[in-house]
Amino acid sequence: MKFLSPLMVFTACGLLAAPLFAAEQAPELTGCAAKRQDISTQIEQAKAAGNSSQQAGLEKALSEVSAHCTDAGLLKAQENKVLDAKREVSQRQADLDKAIKKGDADKINKRKDKLAESRKELQDEQAKLEQLQPDEDE
Repeated sequence: MKFLSPLMVFTACGLLAAPLFAAEQAPELTGCAAKRQDISTQIEQAKAAGNSSQQAGLEKALSEVSAHCTDAGLLKAQENKVLDAKREVSQRQADLDKAIKKGDADKINKRKDKLAESRKELQDEQAKLEQLQPDEDE
C-alpha cells in the first residue's frame, strides 16, 4: 500500500501540471485574433449570466470583427492614436511654456499635471502599438 500512494501522488501531480505547461507554451493572441477571443469570452460570460440582449449584441460585434477586422487596419488605427497622443503632449508642453512665461504658479502646476497625464497616455498608446507590431525575428 505504501508503494501505491507515492505513485498515485506522482501521477496526480503530473496530470495537474500538464495544463500549466500547455498554457505557458500557447502564444498570446494579438490583433484581430485577440479581439475575436475577447468578444467570444464576453459572449460566454453573457450566456452564463443569462443576458440574452448583451449576448446578441456581442454576437453581432463578433461577426463585424470577423468580417472587417484586419491586423493592418488595427495597426494603422493604433499608429494614428499614437500620433494624436504626441500632438496632445506637444500642445500641453506649449501650454506649460506659456504659463511659465506668465509666472502664474497655480497655472504652472495645473499645466504640469496635464502634461504628465498626456505623457502617460502617450506611453500607453505606444505600448499598445508595440503589441500590435509583428516581431522582426519571426
